[in-house]
Amino acid sequence: MRKSILLLGALLLSAAAQAERLKDLASIQGVRSNQLIGYGLVVGLNGTGDQTTQTPFTVQTFNNMMAQFGIKVPQGGNVQLKNVAAVSIHADLPAFAKPGQTIDVTISSIGNAKSLRGGSLLMSPLKGIDGNVYAIAQGNLVVGGFDAGGADGSRITVNVPSAGRIPNGATVERPVPSGFEQGNYLTLNLNRPDFTTAKNIVDKLNELLGPGVAQALDGGSVRVAAPADAGQRVDYLSIIENLEVDAGQAVAKIIINSRTGTIVIGQNVRVQPAAVTHGSLTVTITEDPIVSQPEPFSQGQTAVVPRSRVNAEEEAKPMFKFAPGTTLDEIVRAVNQVGASPSDLMAILEALKQAGALQADLIVI
Repeated sequence: MRKSILLLGALLLSAAAQAERLKDLASIQGVRSNQLIGYGLVVGLNGTGDQTTQTPFTVQTFNNMMAQFGIKVPQGGNVQLKNVAAVSIHADLPAFAKPGQTIDVTISSIGNAKSLRGGSLLMSPLKGIDGNVYAIAQGNLVVGGFDAGGADGSRITVNVPSAGRIPNGATVERPVPSGFEQGNYLTLNLNRPDFTTAKNIVDKLNELLGPGVAQALDGGSVRVAAPADAGQRVDYLSIIENLEVDAGQAVAKIIINSRTGTIVIGQNVRVQPAAVTHGSLTVTITEDPIVSQPEPFSQGQTAVVPRSRVNAEEEAKPMFKFAPGTTLDEIVRAVNQVGASPSDLMAILEALKQAGALQADLIVI
């Protein structure tokens, strides 16, 4: 009896360890951030701004700004703005952001400014995809990189000095309609579409709230009934988003990064019976020329005679065998025993996939 209780407790702990909160598995349709973009001028640079002869739009923007303050720049004037740079501004407007709240903005040079370090962004509107202004950005930049050069042309650059950020640098002026209060239903979109996960979410919600409250629309969306009142809807979601749901296991995959040699093997990877041996053949060719001297008084000429030495070596690596249903741990252990490098492991996995012995998707990026 005691053994049965311990086994049941272990199973419950195992199930609880695999469960995830609903808020980590899905997001509410319509509750999302929105991208904003703008254009402006950064001033106060220490001679590292745009070269206006190559970036005429910087001068044009400067002239337009001066005109708004009643200052007219003479036509044809040779304006040199070494301390000014034209920049693009972008930010993410969070869901439910209200007028008066602040958001972070990122500033990037679009001209040939060498550095934005020490600059200040002048007031610039940020627009959404619909063309409306949703925020106003202004403030001093925080730049993580720097650029320095000498009179002889030597130069050193650390990180990226032509981009920076302004924490809380934009003030929200207009809210974005979310549709959160509309309708009698809410749709939960799974972060990773999976039929098993969608079914588990529906079962969990119907178990808590009653039959028919939740319904799976497909493998990536679940529709759930919700109160019409906004306040009650918030309380309602605060309860269901913290429910523990068992997520379905992902498809067996092996990810290979051919540029860095990184290999990631998923949990459910299996190998059919197969025997593998992998070795490398190294051929070394060494050139060791010798000098040939003529006999005395033979009227010959000194000549260089080429001499090549060829040596071939092949590593002797043992063959290892995969039994039926071999797991990830056994694959890693077998490969480590023969001392295979990441490039060797790539070749082994590709050969197993071609032989039909690898039960996983092999993805090379």
